[in-house]
Amino acid sequence: MMEQAIATYREEAGELLAELETSLLDLEETPDDNDLINRVFRAMHTIKGSGAMFGFEEIATFTHEVETVFDMVRNGKMTVTKRLLDLTLQSRDHITYLLGCAIGEGVDRSAGDEIIAGLRQLVPRPEMPQKGSTEVPAITLPAVSEEELANESTWRIRFRPAPNILLCGTNPISLINELRGLGTAHVVAQFDEIPQLADLVPENLYIYWDIILTTSSGEDAIKDVFIFVEDDCDIKIELIDSSGLIDREEGYKKLGDILVERGDLSPVEMKKVLMLQKRFGELLVEQGIVTPEKVQSALVEQQHVKSVRKERSEAPPAEAAASIRVPAERLDQLINLVGEMVTVQAHLSQVSLAGGYSTFIAISEEVERLTNELRDTALNIRMLPIGSTFSKFKRLVRDLSNELGKEIEMETFGAETELDKTVIEKLNDPLVHIIRNSIDHGIEMPEARRAAGKSPVGKVYLGAEHSGDSVLVTIRDDGAGLDRDTIRAKAVERGLLSATADVSDREIYAQIFAPGFSTAAKVTSVSGRGVGMDVVKRGIEGLRGSIAVDSVRGTGTTITLKIPLTLAIIDSLLVKIGKDHFVLPLAAVEECIELTSDDVKNSHGRNLANVRGAIVPYIPLRQHFQITDQRPEIEQIVIADIHGTKVGFVVDSVVGEHQTVIKSLGKVYRDVKGISGATILGDGTVALILDMNVLLQNIEQMENS
Repeated sequence: MMEQAIATYREEAGELLAELETSLLDLEETPDDNDLINRVFRAMHTIKGSGAMFGFEEIATFTHEVETVFDMVRNGKMTVTKRLLDLTLQSRDHITYLLGCAIGEGVDRSAGDEIIAGLRQLVPRPEMPQKGSTEVPAITLPAVSEEELANESTWRIRFRPAPNILLCGTNPISLINELRGLGTAHVVAQFDEIPQLADLVPENLYIYWDIILTTSSGEDAIKDVFIFVEDDCDIKIELIDSSGLIDREEGYKKLGDILVERGDLSPVEMKKVLMLQKRFGELLVEQGIVTPEKVQSALVEQQHVKSVRKERSEAPPAEAAASIRVPAERLDQLINLVGEMVTVQAHLSQVSLAGGYSTFIAISEEVERLTNELRDTALNIRMLPIGSTFSKFKRLVRDLSNELGKEIEMETFGAETELDKTVIEKLNDPLVHIIRNSIDHGIEMPEARRAAGKSPVGKVYLGAEHSGDSVLVTIRDDGAGLDRDTIRAKAVERGLLSATADVSDREIYAQIFAPGFSTAAKVTSVSGRGVGMDVVKRGIEGLRGSIAVDSVRGTGTTITLKIPLTLAIIDSLLVKIGKDHFVLPLAAVEECIELTSDDVKNSHGRNLANVRGAIVPYIPLRQHFQITDQRPEIEQIVIADIHGTKVGFVVDSVVGEHQTVIKSLGKVYRDVKGISGATILGDGTVALILDMNVLLQNIEQMENS
């Protein structure tokens, strides 16, 4: 159970570190944004507190230093500078390193010590150290300001841990001490749930606590203390004192009112005891209605609030988050089951139509409707905003621009565009390679940009937008653009192009995706070895996507990736050749036209079709796959748009649209060119999914060879 808790902490800390990096990069653009400063402080505070709870003492100790500095920034004692952001980003990387180390494992503290020393140098020194002293002054928290005092509120917290909380490796005392760090606190332990010795389990915890806390941090900060145990504990947080709640002249609530409010005493019992002329608390204890500890806790609250009595502002409690965390493996399993259901539903529809029973057909149609809704809902669950990936690249641009001595800014758009989680994960590496190339080859040095009449600050634009059942991801820079002549010369030198070939600019630019292709004059840590863009091409094709490159010399380059929304279930066109079925992704299909025997004769052996006055080349799939059945008199040409070029695929007949559940091929067939997978039809037969991009490339290579 402890291992599971640690794994949960690592996962949530990773999310906090990602949010921290995004906040720091945004803070660089708007250093006076108090909301961003508070987000940075809160992320650090949560990582520190939870790290200490789960035994990551190295993380807690190191993060405390960074958190303290940002607490000073938050209170106006320091300003946000580039040096501070550099050190904090390095701190984020060091925490990531510590997070990957096993608990108790020896870690390299040298990087962390350097960061802490750098942070301490930024802290204003109220006193100069004595002459000859080499000791670095310690960071101290600033005094609480009058404004903070005016914004304080008092909270009543009942913390009732689960009996098995100690077995999970959680120390409740650490949580209580964390609360003490938020302000002024009084803590009273409650012992009334401790069983008789014969029933006591030594490993269980039977004590719970009442805490009265006065703080300016707000309810969210209190909830953050319990963030990793809230599901396993009974935690009740109530606002009991804020501006307007307490009349200073009349004082605070009476003891009986506090106990009734807490649920420790019923109104009937209170009225009964008030009939006796003794001190209320003593009477409750004498009659065994309430334990002495609960009376003491209520008295502590009463005295605590009376002693605070300052002007405060009331903040409405935050609403509880209406979301749950689900392991990715469970979502993948759900998608697989939905895929199987789609296949079974197709079989049901086929059988019902063949039987001709109206009632059976009606049931089949209802099942189909429900299956489609379930499919769409399941796929939407795995959809994530692509902005979660975009935020990572701001750091990449910042680090590379510093390394190369360039001034580069990154702008993003369409961050809310959603893609399947699996697609986003596989899209990360291709985007890294493209952005690195844009920065190294595209953006010029500041002096060169000034000489060309440009701003010395280069721009890299990264955005996304929906296009049908696909997403267009655009990477654009305002750099020097691609050198058409240099790329062509390099391609000819390597035998990729003929010296006399008449090719378009787009075909020439496509050569940058060839394995080992590079025009860099020298090898650097960023590029020049000819690896990267071929990885991009393989990665995008693995996603069943496509790449288009456009460039204007001296103005910049635009690379557009067309990516399907999901890799699990796609809309497709089911076709037939002989006795075999094939599937074509519907996203690329534009239309279907007939191809007669006369049309074939009139083309004089050339695979060209006249489509409303336009000449469209086509690929006879029957011939390509060597299917020897009798060719029908009238065939169908499925016309698709591939990289902006219209290409036809000749089949015997078009069956119609089909919901395709993608199944991967076995090891024996995995490298078959032109086939990207398979699907199971309603009657149990297998249909191959065609990769139209690869089919076109194969035909072009065969013609050029």
